[in-house]
Amino acid sequence: MPPRLPLLLVLCTLAAAPAPAPAQDAVLVGRMDNGTYLSPTGEFRIAAPVLPELGGRITDTENVVTFSDDFDTHISIACFPQDALQKWELETRGLRDYLLYFFTDLVLADFQRRFPGSSIESARFLPELLDGALIAYALLPGGSVFEEKNRVLNGPPENPVTAKRGTLVFVRHGYVYAISTELAERATQRRTYQQTTEAENATLANRLTALAGRLVFTGGKPKP
Repeated sequence: MPPRLPLLLVLCTLAAAPAPAPAQDAVLVGRMDNGTYLSPTGEFRIAAPVLPELGGRITDTENVVTFSDDFDTHISIACFPQDALQKWELETRGLRDYLLYFFTDLVLADFQRRFPGSSIESARFLPELLDGALIAYALLPGGSVFEEKNRVLNGPPENPVTAKRGTLVFVRHGYVYAISTELAERATQRRTYQQTTEAENATLANRLTALAGRLVFTGGKPKP
């Protein structure tokens, strides 16, 4: 029986947890083939957006893969089958409202449990992207993966940064996808960081749409 959608909480846990040390060699549930990651479900593949030479790491579960490195990359891609309830929600709400419901009731709700005070900053429906997709921007007080890396070396910061994450949500072949990435510059640049909300949103939107463009949907071909 396919995993239930509440397991999307794994996405948020992987996305918010510090990356494993480079010395760790995680065993993948999916597999790598000449630099391309193939999902365990057989629904998609993607050229890995990190390089081992730059500290790139890949961890995954049956439904979520996370890519990270030692610099400014932390990306998670979730791919969950829609159960009967989710299909009904989609049919009754319509695509735009369904994607917003999915983000707020599942993704954002878990961010709020992990990082109290987390909130949705804004969201935008893009009907021309992937047959209809939602980009949502969330603010997570103390929720930066990149600050967590520095915390290990230097102790907790006096003023934890409010992390900003962009998430692209869409439906393909009966699966809900949620691609999420943090705006690393907020934590890595700290005192010198000066960007407007509009510029931040544009940066995250460009990164997320570029990632979506690298996905190849393979239609559930089983993993060899």
